[in-house]
Amino acid sequence: MSRVMRFRRQIVVAAVVAFPASSFADPVRVPLWPDSGTGRLAALALIQTLNAEILASRSATAVLERWCSDYHLAAAPHIVAERMRVEAKAPDAEQLQRLGVASAAELKFRHVRLKCGERVLSEADNWYAPARLTAEMNRLLETTDTPFGKAVAALVPYRQTFSARLLWSPLPENWAVAGRTEPPPRSSAGLAIPAGLFEHRAVLYTRDNLPLSEVHEVYQRDILGFAPRLP
Repeated sequence: MSRVMRFRRQIVVAAVVAFPASSFADPVRVPLWPDSGTGRLAALALIQTLNAEILASRSATAVLERWCSDYHLAAAPHIVAERMRVEAKAPDAEQLQRLGVASAAELKFRHVRLKCGERVLSEADNWYAPARLTAEMNRLLETTDTPFGKAVAALVPYRQTFSARLLWSPLPENWAVAGRTEPPPRSSAGLAIPAGLFEHRAVLYTRDNLPLSEVHEVYQRDILGFAPRLP
């Protein structure tokens, strides 16, 4: 592990502490993060920590539920998939190949917001093969707010991520050699955090290596939806 990575992990462990479980974040806004070097380092460390945990996990939903619990983002740390009414996105030829199907007619599409309480932690497009699921799994996906990973849990799925990209960094370019961790001027109103922080593209497989679905996930600023305690 590099010196920079060790430093970021130390900041996560020692400097960023959520409020007690009895004090939950305001669901209407993102709490104020200080626009300071420490605040920016802490935000980046948390983003990269969650990014790494999802990349190493079989289930993004399980990671998000732990995150929601650890940082007290809702009274009940339970992830639900809010299905959004959007126009279906047609899969391209590469997606059909990755999913091992001959045509788009073999797939279904849904767009969801993964929420913990009122916090939206991720927005995701999901193309999946209903013929490879049980009737009950398809019912859950079509009529309930069950996340995909939970709906197909009996198939013991795992993820294979083929693209991961950081969409925002709170630190300026070349910060490690520039001698500063915040671009001037600093804002007294707090750190401006954009909606999308990082994205993953992944294929989900059964334990027998049969592709089930492809997801495009954009993880949202509500993952930082708690008031940090910084030195």
